[in-house]
Amino acid sequence: MSEDLLEIDDIYKIYMLSGGVLQSKRSLKAVDGVSFTVAKGSVLGLVGESGCGKSTLAKIILGLESPTRGEIRLSGQPITSISQRRRARRIQPIFQDPYASLNPRKTIYQIIGLPLSVHGIGTAKEQEKKVVEMMAVVGLPRRVRYNYPSQLSGGQRQRVAIARALIMRPEIVICDEPTSALDVSVQSQILNLLIDLRRELDLTYIVISHDLAVVEHLVSEVAVMYLGRIVEQAPTADLFEKPLHPYTTALLTSVLTPDPELGLPETHLGITYPNPIDPPSGCTFHPRCPKATERCKVEIPQPTIKGDRLVECHFPNE
Repeated sequence: MSEDLLEIDDIYKIYMLSGGVLQSKRSLKAVDGVSFTVAKGSVLGLVGESGCGKSTLAKIILGLESPTRGEIRLSGQPITSISQRRRARRIQPIFQDPYASLNPRKTIYQIIGLPLSVHGIGTAKEQEKKVVEMMAVVGLPRRVRYNYPSQLSGGQRQRVAIARALIMRPEIVICDEPTSALDVSVQSQILNLLIDLRRELDLTYIVISHDLAVVEHLVSEVAVMYLGRIVEQAPTADLFEKPLHPYTTALLTSVLTPDPELGLPETHLGITYPNPIDPPSGCTFHPRCPKATERCKVEIPQPTIKGDRLVECHFPNE
């Protein structure tokens, strides 16, 4: 049985927004009571529409944001008791856009080796050896180490970002939309690289994505987020075969297929996403849900465990 490497326990993140000169401040729940565990060596996918809170949750795990309340534990230890430098050595991100996340004035060698310099790891010669070794691991030729990001392709830049994240051999890597800024022809190469690296380096991934094709290919378990909450969580194969929450069903029906006769997918959710500052009463999904009843409008659904699956819905799919 795998040990739980990361535990997220009832995390909230509430922002107070100014209402203007004559109005009081209003609260926005970006993350609304999220709990889950990530086993060592596993891959958890966080999916949902833009604004659902998945990137905010990632920032909290990385220490870039502080939760309003709740606790995160790393190997059973409260993460607040771990210094930021130590946390950075154990948890690293791979950001969405390699065009924006790399310093254009630094060489590839400087970018990948920066974490080693910041943390004072090894001599200059030892750092150079580590950088060259990591470049080989991610499939970058040694000759580009003195190039600048602008001289590399999009796929090569993302390999640089991956090498920078892995140079200190972290335990957990948070991949925030790791392929969305890349050409389709390059996406599969990066996904296969991430799969190989997880196996070779014994990594644990948290993958944030709105692309369910990426999720199905890469992750072992999926957590579906809606307005700051996890509304369904299940092993990937089970969730794709038989979703329990109507929102999950809508997301899956929106995936493009290679069959031209099927036309463009339709979620039937409409184009209006609920206002997170003024969320709907009861089940927050009810204004967009084809199964909603009067009960859904007034009563908040509670998490229900069905085997190794979790769902928050009064009328989950049977």
